[in-house]
Formats: sequence, C-alpha cells, structure tokens
Amino acid sequence: MPKPIELFYWPTPNGHKISVALEELGLPYEVRFVNIGAGEQFKPAFLKISPNNRMPAIIDPEGPGGAPISVFESGAILQYLGRKTGQLYPTDERGRVEVDEWLFWQMAGLGPMAGQAHHFRSYAPAFLKDSRLTAYGAARYTNEVNRLYGVLDRRLEGRDYLTGDYSVADIASWCWIKPAGQGQTLADFPNLAAWHARIAARPAVQAGIAILPPDTTGQALQGTEEEREKARAVLFGQRAGR
Repeated sequence: MPKPIELFYWPTPNGHKISVALEELGLPYEVRFVNIGAGEQFKPAFLKISPNNRMPAIIDPEGPGGAPISVFESGAILQYLGRKTGQLYPTDERGRVEVDEWLFWQMAGLGPMAGQAHHFRSYAPAFLKDSRLTAYGAARYTNEVNRLYGVLDRRLEGRDYLTGDYSVADIASWCWIKPAGQGQTLADFPNLAAWHARIAARPAVQAGIAILPPDTTGQALQGTEEEREKARAVLFGQRAGR
C-alpha cells in the first residue's frame, strides 16, 4: 500500500487542481488545510516546502528513488503527478509538449487574469468605496477573461478535451472557469460549455472540489467585519518585507 501524499490545500481553484488530480489518479492522500485568510501560508514549516507562501503544495513520501520530495506551484505538481503515474500526462514528447502548452497557458493567462477579475469585481468594492477606483480594473480583466474563454471555445471546436485525451491541462483550466464571478455567460461559448459540463460530471472531479475545511474563517472573506478586514490585509496587502 503506497504511503499517502500530503496535500497542503485550501478550497480555491488552484487548490482544486491538485485535489481533483489526486482523485482522478486514485492516489492516496491526506489533506493539510492551509487557511490563507488566517495567514497560515506564512508559517515557517509551510515556507520550507512552498517558499512563495502560496498553496497548493505536496509532500510525496515515496518520491524519486523512494525518497520524500516536496513540490510547490500547481502546474509543477500536476506535471510531477502525471510523470509519477503515467496518467493524464503523455509519455511521448509531442503529446507532452501539447499538454504543456495548454497547462502553461492556464498558469500564465487564465488563472492570473481570472483571479484579477474576481478581485476587482467581488473583493475590491468591499474596501474601495469609490467605484471609480475599481471600474477600470473590473472592465480590463473581465474583458481579458472573455477573450480567454474565446480561445478555449475555439480550441474545443470538434474536440472533447484540449489535447484530445483528458489530461492535467483540462483539470487546470476547468478549475478556473467560474463564469458568475468573472462576468461571463457560459452560453456564449457553446464548445466551452459542453466541455465544462463533461468534466463536471466526472465523479473524481466532484469529489475533489467537495473538500472543505472544518473552519472556514477567511474563506471568501467570511466571518465578522474584524475577521474580514484581517483576511483582506493578509490576502491583498502582502509585501516582500512581511
């Protein structure tokens, strides 16, 4: 029986990438919740495995050569798990390049742009009362996410998945498709909508996104106003000198 992988996780799109992948791959794992609203990502023990103070991260006790290995950054974790298992990640170089293209597309484009859309549409108005201060950012990133949805929609014309077979590239992008929070209408992108529904129906995907911590303080800036203000400072006020 393989030893379980430790998953350092909070229920966000990036966290879901890894919980979904682990479910899809059938690998045993144990969740270590990292409450990002409470600042747990700055604890010294976590920084040893994720020096960018971001989750997700993993520790695989049975890494290369049988020795433990830690991996941070969701894209790197997906590649590692794919190589480890030989699943959801091609073994031939041409196939792997194609998956990597779309995985890095998500990491560099869809994730950051969608994250900014969420910030300016949902979070910034709570502490920037003058709507003029958030309007440009909201429009800028909403439009860019719309463009990226269009890229996915064109790519998925005549395809069930981004690179032919279901892969880590599909998992990475699927987890960031949140139309309501990003100002999008999924019906405007029929190929994307069909792909999204196809993946959402997978039992492993449903299991991966259903993992919730017992204490959700800081999640989606919940709790009292004092707790929300503290979480905003942690999530949006970080500087190098912290």
